Amino acid sequence: MDQSQALPKKSKRDLMSKRGVTADESYRADMSEDEKNPQKALQHALKLAVADSKSTIPTLPRTRERSITKRAVLWLGQTCNLRCYFCYFLDRIEIKSHPEHPFMSLDKAKEICRTLREHYGNDSIDIQGGEPTIWPDILKLVSYCHEIGLEPTLITNALVLEDRDRCKQYIDAGINDFLVSVHGIGEVHDRVVQMPGAHVKQMNALKNMRELGIPFRFNCVMSKPVVNQLPQISELAVATGARVVNFLAFNPFEDQAKGGRRSGSNVPMYSELRPKLNEALDILDDNGVEANVRYLPICMANPRHRKSMYNFQQLSYDHHEWDYASWSWTGMQQQRMKSGDVTNPATLTSQSLIWKLRKPISMIMRIPILGRGLHALHNQYARFVDKHSDQEALYRSNAKVRSELHCGYRYGDECQKCSVKEICDGFHGDYADLFGTDEAEAIVLPQQVKDPKYYISQQDKDIEPFEELERKQA
Repeated sequence: MDQSQALPKKSKRDLMSKRGVTADESYRADMSEDEKNPQKALQHALKLAVADSKSTIPTLPRTRERSITKRAVLWLGQTCNLRCYFCYFLDRIEIKSHPEHPFMSLDKAKEICRTLREHYGNDSIDIQGGEPTIWPDILKLVSYCHEIGLEPTLITNALVLEDRDRCKQYIDAGINDFLVSVHGIGEVHDRVVQMPGAHVKQMNALKNMRELGIPFRFNCVMSKPVVNQLPQISELAVATGARVVNFLAFNPFEDQAKGGRRSGSNVPMYSELRPKLNEALDILDDNGVEANVRYLPICMANPRHRKSMYNFQQLSYDHHEWDYASWSWTGMQQQRMKSGDVTNPATLTSQSLIWKLRKPISMIMRIPILGRGLHALHNQYARFVDKHSDQEALYRSNAKVRSELHCGYRYGDECQKCSVKEICDGFHGDYADLFGTDEAEAIVLPQQVKDPKYYISQQDKDIEPFEELERKQA
């Protein structure tokens, strides 16, 4: 029997009291009008965003088959026209002297993309900045990616795309779609991204995309101010024609890992988030819109929505997520900065070994002769293991490195009784420090689940045109 439909036994206030979080931090008296009345905020947004005339955006076929993603990611440089307070790269955006702040050259970006296509076999790419639409050479890079079979998506705040003529240029360049960062509606979005008027510009951009027939998806980071608006963001997606909505936990990756940036005032408790998130997922599911929830414990979703829950072990099976192998390489600083040459391609095995053995490796590398020999031997071994290992097992192993070692995910007492513990990351270490793990609820099934595809294989996911062509050729 699945016992996880019930709400947590402890009340939200009890949990907050135990962790030293005051009621004022969770039930804020200073909620804006758009937070208090999200439906009214939505109506204003729809007046801006719903297209008067709609160009045809083809309906994509869907599948429940699951295979490892071939999507890559590229960071052009941390230069941006917004200052989202939860941004993973906020320091790098603010500090102009940071090596990752300035945009790289077009030649370097092309070299990275060529490696992604030829070495890693990636067939699509998420291009981000900072904000990629303000990079002077973005249209040239979009065209190049399309020409070499690396179908381009831009992760964008869409401010620049309020210009209809600029949107048209992306069609000519060969854009596949836009992944639009919708972090709230109305004043909530403006406050989160720290720019008055950003929401209006974004809604105008959505209208342009719909009228011009450019496909788009939504990304939404679930910071505290947006929680009450999650169902309305789903309604916005349905009304405007977004193909997919991704809900992301506000996690302390990259620059957000610094102490003091996350607190009960900007990070929602999962028990606070859960009702609105499930309501939002109901709306998307009822309207046939693909939904994905990333980095939350699986038990936070009602049973019908567990097909949408993506922890690190599931991410590799989402074709709109990034390939761990190439992500490990483009995530290195040399591939994220203007200066310097790109490095040789990395392997999944090398990344796992380097992290697990980083201390002894660091000591040996200080000895010139031993260091060079170890480096060469390590690379040969890693390439051999990557080539001859079971791919799914290799990706799952890398997923555990990311969750357990990089992020310090933890399990609570209830997790020890859970039938899906082996495929769930649990609670991010930083979140557990803030709120503990008492919100966990054991999912009790007749058997222990060890296949990370157990739930997600029930989800219907879009098949992009270039993926359909690859399937036919195979």
